[in-house]
Amino acid sequence: MDTKRRLYESHAEICKALSHPKRLEILDILRNGEYAVEEIAEKTGMQKSNLSQHLAVLRRVQLVRTRREGLNIFYAIANPKIITACDLLKEVLLESWTESGSLASAIEREL
Repeated sequence: MDTKRRLYESHAEICKALSHPKRLEILDILRNGEYAVEEIAEKTGMQKSNLSQHLAVLRRVQLVRTRREGLNIFYAIANPKIITACDLLKEVLLESWTESGSLASAIEREL
């Protein structure tokens, strides 16, 4: 397989990993540093079994790294550039909402 095709396939795998809102939430939590599984579960309100599945997906595509300390497993962002990429996508989404008036509608519904 040529390099360009491998790059596209790897890129698609990362995008698939980012396609779940809970995984985006996990990455957003990890932007602040390393957390134990229990801490991530508490912050997301997820059951540990479900959280473990999401963390495994993020680990498989190397978006997060792990560290074991005794019985605890700690997770952290593997490369801070992924946070930059997520922030850029969020900016594009917010700009799109603003341009279409969707953001105003969303804010009005929340108030």
